[in-house]
Amino acid sequence: MQMEQTEDYTIDLERIIKSRTGRNKVPRWVVGAANRFLHVDYINGFLGQGYEGIEFCRRCMEYMNVTIHTEGLEELKDKLPSDAGVTFVSNHPLGGVDGVALTGIIGSSFDREVRLLVNDFLMSVKGLAPMCVPVNKMGAQSRSLPEMMEGVYSGRNNLLIFPAGACSRVIDGKIQDRKWNKSFIRYSRDYNRWIVPVHFFGRNSRHFYRIDRLCRLLHLKFNLPMFYLPDELYRARGGSYRVVFGDPMPPEFFDESRGCAQWADYVRDIVYKLE
Repeated sequence: MQMEQTEDYTIDLERIIKSRTGRNKVPRWVVGAANRFLHVDYINGFLGQGYEGIEFCRRCMEYMNVTIHTEGLEELKDKLPSDAGVTFVSNHPLGGVDGVALTGIIGSSFDREVRLLVNDFLMSVKGLAPMCVPVNKMGAQSRSLPEMMEGVYSGRNNLLIFPAGACSRVIDGKIQDRKWNKSFIRYSRDYNRWIVPVHFFGRNSRHFYRIDRLCRLLHLKFNLPMFYLPDELYRARGGSYRVVFGDPMPPEFFDESRGCAQWADYVRDIVYKLE
């Protein structure tokens, strides 16, 4: 759905900086430099069009001239049950394009609602927000998180999650996810949901991984690479990516022979074996 052109959908970086720092005035050169670094004008060129939901995802890929090639998707449609929810679990190589692209593909390919588990700061992207379930493991929301997860997993919706919780890094010489969170196994098993492994083929720039390596060498707790993701999104323009959907796994497959953490590792291995 497209809304009337409105500034409410765009990013006002000066206002954000003021609210975060508590200052009434911010030097113009600071705002200008931040806008250029984060490519705010380019991003607002799309956000200002006011698209929402699946249309937001589809139009975003068109705006960026990104091509997605899918494999196994048509076969998957005949294998999934009509009376149970489905949890799509994917690696997270890019931290931007992969989330938008997969949400759009899953949302437009199946006749059911799609939800995306995200970090709560992404709720500021109003066009994407209607499909998102914000997760903030810190603060007040942590107390209501179990109830929120129950509401998401107990429905007949399609749910897309990135169990790593962050985009891929260089680990043991390979670009791959960190260890996956086990909760998707527990919730999918408890609420009788099928699990579909998804492999998104892609990588960020060498510069991104250098920054991440430097932060680890300096033992910085501040997540500096996250602030480079808008630049990586900008660099992804005109890109072509491949996505492979694996065979769905019924909830009874994840029996008590292994713990949830072991099953999460198992599914992660399956994802990276999809070629």
